[in-house]
Amino acid sequence: MFKALKSRNFKLFFYGQSVSVIGTWLQKTAVSWMVYSITGSVFLLGLATFLSMIPSLFLAPIAGSIIGRYNRHRSMMILQSLAMLQAGALALLIYFKVYNITFILGLSFIQGVINAFDMTCRQTMMVDIVDNKDDLPNAVALNSTLTNFARISGPALAGIILHNYGEDICFIGNFLSYIPVLISLSLMKIKKEAKATNKLQLLDDFIEGLDYVKKEGEMAKMLLMLTCSSLFVISFNTLIPVFAKDIFNGNAQTFSWFESAAGIGAIISAIYLANIKSVENINKVMIGASVILGFSILVIAISSNIIITLLCMILSGIGMMGQTSSINIYIQTKSSSKMRSRSISYYMMAFQGMIPVGSLIIGYLSHRIGTRNTVAIQGIICLISVVVYLYYENQKKTSKQNTCPVHYKVNP
Repeated sequence: MFKALKSRNFKLFFYGQSVSVIGTWLQKTAVSWMVYSITGSVFLLGLATFLSMIPSLFLAPIAGSIIGRYNRHRSMMILQSLAMLQAGALALLIYFKVYNITFILGLSFIQGVINAFDMTCRQTMMVDIVDNKDDLPNAVALNSTLTNFARISGPALAGIILHNYGEDICFIGNFLSYIPVLISLSLMKIKKEAKATNKLQLLDDFIEGLDYVKKEGEMAKMLLMLTCSSLFVISFNTLIPVFAKDIFNGNAQTFSWFESAAGIGAIISAIYLANIKSVENINKVMIGASVILGFSILVIAISSNIIITLLCMILSGIGMMGQTSSINIYIQTKSSSKMRSRSISYYMMAFQGMIPVGSLIIGYLSHRIGTRNTVAIQGIICLISVVVYLYYENQKKTSKQNTCPVHYKVNP
């Protein structure tokens, strides 16, 4: 399970990130709880998520073109430094009790701009920091495992800090968590990449990348599946504070239980993915995970028992991680070296870019028809998307069978 850690650079990356991602979840949990507590508005809760992620929809293709041409290691250092400055600005704002929702939303947008480049760079750099390319799927899964360990410990720790010390400590903790990342990046020894000889042409690069994805038929279908899920399904997480505070009459600690439960499920899924020996049938993992995700969301929508709801949050974490990471692994392993950064940028568009749009839609729909009805619709959409995917898979197999040459047996 830990074979990718044999690579020195990946080991440094893994250890540095182990601290940073906890800080990220401290801040994410604190922002969600603080925005909803200050305003009591589901719409503004969705808007905060929207602003922190929407830049990926528009900037990911640009990031894919730029990062494919420049030193990814150096770019990562710059981007992490900028993220540290953003975290520091937010920490100062909250430390001095400036609870200005406009400032908070503005800094969330700046974070989204940085993340649009950072996430694309981070995923593209994975191939540079793993010595044995056969260990790449394991590295992707380990990185997901790390993120979701933080998803458990981060919100749980944030719940304790919010309840006992206040939100400013969460933001200061995130600011300090960038120090280990910058140290680990500075210690890496990565071979210099060959500089791109052709000029940067964003539109041409975008069209070329789309043509490549279309030709890779399975990749295109997976990205469409992810787009649908990010837009209509995964955004149900935006409503978790509503379940914690209003439906189950809880507090910040209750909210952290929901986040941690989803994190436990994601870890289970990531551990399974880290141990797979072949990626040839990774689409079957994606289909199974999508079914689990849709089913669990449906039960969450109708459940009035917090234990059952938390168990289904675990299942939703399994499904969500299985779906998104299996698609990530497929793209990382199947993309050509020339097109990898652009393929990953489309993954970021479909995943990170569509979630904020979905968050706004879900926030508005929840306001109109209620939270439970909205989440039920999301579960149904997830299951329908699986049926549509399987239908086109079957069509492809039927088409292949019909085009196969018929061999006649000739008697002597």
